[in-house]
Amino acid sequence: MRARRIEETLFKGLMIISLGLVLTALAGIICIVVIKGASALSLSMILETPKGGYYLGKEGGIANAIVGSLYLAFGASLLSIMISLPVAFAMQREYTGHFAANCTRLVLDILWGMPSIVYGAFGFVIMMYFGLRSSLLGGIIVLTLLMLPIMIRAMEEVIRMVPLELKEISYSLGTTKIETTVSVVLRQAMPGVITAVLLAFGRGIGDAASILFTAGYTDYIPRSLLDPVASLPLAIFFQSATPIPEVQDRAYAAALILLFIVLLVNIVSRILGWRSSRYIVR
Repeated sequence: MRARRIEETLFKGLMIISLGLVLTALAGIICIVVIKGASALSLSMILETPKGGYYLGKEGGIANAIVGSLYLAFGASLLSIMISLPVAFAMQREYTGHFAANCTRLVLDILWGMPSIVYGAFGFVIMMYFGLRSSLLGGIIVLTLLMLPIMIRAMEEVIRMVPLELKEISYSLGTTKIETTVSVVLRQAMPGVITAVLLAFGRGIGDAASILFTAGYTDYIPRSLLDPVASLPLAIFFQSATPIPEVQDRAYAAALILLFIVLLVNIVSRILGWRSSRYIVR
């Protein structure tokens, strides 16, 4: 009995230490970005596109990167949702065999752990084969491939947690599998589905390696899917690599904008998740 108490106390201490380290690292990152980025942040930086000599410390802004990141992230998220939800439902035992579902999970787990630069290289090779140049469409497709494993696996785990009794009650009322899936299962799993979308969105909007060669970079806001597009991660990378201190400070300001966008999306998703959780049967 005493050994169990010692073991429990030890693991509680390790959990508290781990939590403290994570929170300390998070607070440190946020503080550095806010302190260094707030001084360089201005309204013109948010609303204007880069002008001549911007990367040498002259006037301009990163509106092209802000709009480009939103285009890429929201476009890839929308496309990923359209693909992930049907796949996540199809992986349930009542729709596919147990062996097929396990094989799909294994493949998705492998893709989840694959470095994002591999997705970028794959997309670049495919684009070169078809003679396509870097564009908004290419960036959206590659980000979709990057986000799919995260979104599908998270959605599939949430859907599996829906009580079997609810499905059986729905079937007993004469509904079909499709009607039960849409009216019962999806509504019960909606908070978890929103969280899955948020996880994938967070990785997509902050990734630079996968879109470096597929989306390109430009000082202009794209007007079509075939135009190259800038992004905040690449803007941060290019500005932080310059030897000019003023431009390096702008990189922290760009990071602060990216942090604000992710925080805003988190808050909105939590509100939507809270509103949808009222329909959950506990």
